[in-house]
Amino acid sequence: MIAFLRKRYIDLGLLIIRVLAGFGIMTHGYSKLFEWGVSGFIDSVAGMGFPLPGFFGWAAALSEFLGGILLILGLGTRIAGFFIACTMFVAVVVRHAGESFGAREKALLYFTIATSLLAMGGGRYSLDYYLNRWRKTLRKEVKTS
Repeated sequence: MIAFLRKRYIDLGLLIIRVLAGFGIMTHGYSKLFEWGVSGFIDSVAGMGFPLPGFFGWAAALSEFLGGILLILGLGTRIAGFFIACTMFVAVVVRHAGESFGAREKALLYFTIATSLLAMGGGRYSLDYYLNRWRKTLRKEVKTS
């Protein structure tokens, strides 16, 4: 019984982390896509010395915006976590290079959350969980027919 409750609490914790972090990172991507305008963000990426700033600017903005939405839903959680972690790693190492810990703190926090979700998945309260259950049911039906 205790193990059952422990698992439920872990899944509840994953849900809370996914939804709150997803909304947070999604708002960063939203601002890059719709408030700054992508061209302004791409200019910022070019200023950091990135090759192909258009590609990497779009990749970063979309990984934050779409990745955040996917985290909220728990859909493709590990994939979204991977792309968000890559984006946040660059933010910590390149964008905020040489700045104080306080300037890097938010990107480090999102990096930590994204890598944790990459490792653990979305938990029981995610669309990933229910899609995997549905796939397993379909496989059993195919095998028995």
